[in-house]
Amino acid sequence: MAVHLDLLPPFISRGEGEEFVKSGHNLLLSVSPRDNSITVFAGTSGPSDAGRVNGVLPAQDKVRDILLASADKMPSAERRLFITDTSVIFTAFQKLISVSSGKGPEDLFNVESVRLMNKLVNDYVNFAKECWVHASQAVARPDGLQYSADHYRSIYTCISLFQTLYLPDPDVEYAPVGDELMEWLNIHFIEPSTEEGDLLCRLESPWEGDGFWDYLTRTALRGLTKATVFFLKLLCSSHPSSYLQSLSDSLVPILEDQPRLHQFKTEREFTLAHHRWKNQVKALRVELHHVPEDEETRFDGWDNWWDRLSDIVAILEGREEVLMRVIQDVGGGWKEVCAAWGIFVDPRLRRQELPDLVERIIDVIPYDPTDLEDVIHAQLLTGEIAKVLNSAEKLDVWLSCHLADVMNALGLLQEAEEGEEVVGETGMTLRQYHVLQYAEYLHSDPALWRITVDYMCACGEIGTHRADEVLLRVPLGFGSYFQSTGCDPGGKKPAASDDRTMETEDAASRIRAGDIVGVLKEVNQCCFEHGREGVRRMVCRIAGKALMQEKQYGLAISYYTSAEDWPGLGRTIDQVLNEYITQGPAKFTTLVAEIAPSLQALRSAADSSDYPMHGIFLHRLMFIVKYAEFHQRKMTNDPAEAAADLISMFEDDIAPTSWWGVLLLDSVEFLNYSGGMLFTSKNIALLLRKTEEVHTRASQGSGEDYLSVLVKIIRSTGGKGVGGEKEALNKLKTVRLALAKYFARCGVIGVGGRDNLSAVARNSNLYAN
Repeated sequence: MAVHLDLLPPFISRGEGEEFVKSGHNLLLSVSPRDNSITVFAGTSGPSDAGRVNGVLPAQDKVRDILLASADKMPSAERRLFITDTSVIFTAFQKLISVSSGKGPEDLFNVESVRLMNKLVNDYVNFAKECWVHASQAVARPDGLQYSADHYRSIYTCISLFQTLYLPDPDVEYAPVGDELMEWLNIHFIEPSTEEGDLLCRLESPWEGDGFWDYLTRTALRGLTKATVFFLKLLCSSHPSSYLQSLSDSLVPILEDQPRLHQFKTEREFTLAHHRWKNQVKALRVELHHVPEDEETRFDGWDNWWDRLSDIVAILEGREEVLMRVIQDVGGGWKEVCAAWGIFVDPRLRRQELPDLVERIIDVIPYDPTDLEDVIHAQLLTGEIAKVLNSAEKLDVWLSCHLADVMNALGLLQEAEEGEEVVGETGMTLRQYHVLQYAEYLHSDPALWRITVDYMCACGEIGTHRADEVLLRVPLGFGSYFQSTGCDPGGKKPAASDDRTMETEDAASRIRAGDIVGVLKEVNQCCFEHGREGVRRMVCRIAGKALMQEKQYGLAISYYTSAEDWPGLGRTIDQVLNEYITQGPAKFTTLVAEIAPSLQALRSAADSSDYPMHGIFLHRLMFIVKYAEFHQRKMTNDPAEAAADLISMFEDDIAPTSWWGVLLLDSVEFLNYSGGMLFTSKNIALLLRKTEEVHTRASQGSGEDYLSVLVKIIRSTGGKGVGGEKEALNKLKTVRLALAKYFARCGVIGVGGRDNLSAVARNSNLYAN
């Protein structure tokens, strides 16, 4: 669909187009993936050297404005309310169709399903009416209305007529339609007005007033019996003509007794009653012909009452030529003729017969082609479904979307799509096209992303692919939570300055506590509802990355795990370990405290195969938690447990080789501990083996694998250019010395057995340089 954009200010002023083309530039645009906004800018059209001097564009042509535009205007407050309210009905309609279709094609059109559809479409009608009433209220609005009250009235009349014609109650689907059409006409196009009747009532002799007979004729046409009878009784009692008094008295019971379909149990009873009523009308015609033909008798000084009354009787008789002429004379249109036809000319008129009848009528009284509302009414009555949708899209894309959705459920689009199975070359059906057009309109407002996705996901594979792109680009807003509170992860919160700050701080604290709040919760829920597991994982991956940047490592790990993004989990663990290198053990333990509670859940999930989690990442996660516990015990002066943690990291083989050097240096404090012996001979042998392996591997050229972290720590504490593998190995000599002293102490006090200690010493180069 071509979109015409009006740029203000204009990108190229009048008369500058040729100069712009000669400069070698081209008009380019870029569409925002977040909404349907468009950036318009100047770019080079290709390798052409037109307008260049030595291959360079003139300086004055290099810089041009970048203009922003949008294919659709973002919905305003009242429009957004209309959108959100009706989206609930749309969702309910999809569920109904899904459930009914799942039981079998025949269940989609059973009585109960049709009645439920009718109810939901009636909800559309009522919401359109409410929005029209709301827009009609004389209330001062700072920004005005995006759509006028008349616009919503047009939507209201169109969707109401659609319901009347195509989705009646199953009990009256094949019954005569005249009464329903007249009821629709009287609801939406009130004629004559109440003010006209009030004005005539104030006159002592109403028949002397302008428009009296027009008013009387139209109330009779519209079935407004009380108003007609009221003035006929005035004629009976007050009009100077005795003939008119008598005729009016005869007409009153005829109008009051006119049969209506809803008054009878069967159509046959209605038909018989209508036939008897027509005989009464014929009798009135005979009585009318008995009035002398002289002008003095039939003219009361203001109008020819006989001609006027004769027209009313002719309408009751069902004379179609009189009906059409009179309706045009009183200012009516083709719709009024259609409704009156089903009451007076053909009381047994069926819905299926309307298209042929309406075509006959509009040949004589055409509709207004410049009035979209009138065009849609005509197309609905003539059954031109595809044209209805095209015209409805021009009136309001909301209307075309929801009409197409209901029409498709009723099977009305099958004939419209014959020979045109898809729209263009897109592979879309008519329903998908119009629903997606509406979804693209909603995309102009990023705040309506949830509703946009609901409509897109209701359009098969092509729609779900579009919905995926929308979901992936919904701003999660983690940064705004933490930045607005000024919180340092693990640190103290600043004092709240206002209610909004307190609310934001509360949201941030809930995020830290693991509570999925706000947009992320909605995105996850939306992905779950529409079965978009791949997108959910991608969103969790994005959330994990965002949280890692905010140093919310515990939550980042949870989201990476939910996304089954093991490389992302590994990067998070590396980042946490890097915090130890750069910030020290105090900050490291604070950060890992957020991770520890989730470790048990992750291990349980891995054991139960809920996540096909790679063991290497689980071991690395176990390591950072264990290493943080080790430092926490050191800081709380619990050396025995800290020493046990140190040994267990080696025994359980969860410590990465690159961290062995750091752990061995950590052991020096416990080897030199004066408060008692913290290691057994088995522990010492383990530490000795690890020390020997580090030295041996380093000497064989694998120092990067074993000493890289220790080198980083030395450099971070000593400044740039300080440290290297050689210095790291020198540092580890302190471990050798501490182990030697520990052996000596054990030998003196007889701990661990002298023979065991001697064997360990003999089989190692513990005392080597």
